[in-house]
Amino acid sequence: MGKRRGCQQKGKYGKYKFHYLPEWDVYICPENNYLEYVTTDKNGYKEYKCKGDRCANCPRREECLSAKQERKSLRRHVWEDYKDMAYEFTHTEKGKKIYKRRKETVERSFADSKELHGLRYCRMRGLSKVAEQCLLTAAVQNMKKIAMWCTGNLSFFFTFLIFRKKQSLSRT
Repeated sequence: MGKRRGCQQKGKYGKYKFHYLPEWDVYICPENNYLEYVTTDKNGYKEYKCKGDRCANCPRREECLSAKQERKSLRRHVWEDYKDMAYEFTHTEKGKKIYKRRKETVERSFADSKELHGLRYCRMRGLSKVAEQCLLTAAVQNMKKIAMWCTGNLSFFFTFLIFRKKQSLSRT
C-alpha cells in the first residue's frame, strides 16, 4: 500500500503506520501491540484502541502519541477496503489515464457552470429553488453540447465565440 496522509498530527504515527489484520479485525502497531475493536459510531467509523498499559511503557510513545493522549486510538470506516481499492486503482496506468481526462470533462463542466452560467452564486433561496437553478444550468449546457454535435464541427463553435468577442471589443 502506498503512502497516504490523513488528518494526523505532524511527526506522529498515522493510521498507515499500523498494519490492519482483517481476519482478526485488529490493527498492529510498529511495536507489535494490538489495537482492538471497541465500537462503531453512527457515521460508520469503527474505533480501535490499544490497552492503556501497553502504550504507557512503549519506547515509541513520543512518536505515536500526543502529550494529552494516554493510549493510541484509530478509526476505520466500514467501507475502508473499498476506499483502498479505489486509491490503488488511481495509481495504475488505466486509473491515471482516466483521472487525467477528469479535468477535461467533469471539472471543465463545473467551471463552465460557474463562469459562464452564473452558478457561482445562487439566485434564489431554498433547496428546491437552488436545485431548479442547477437543473436549468445543466439543461443549458446539454443544449449547447447537442448544438455542437449537430453542426459536426467544433471549430465552428469556437470561431463563433472569438467573432463575438472581437465584435464586443470593437464596439468599446
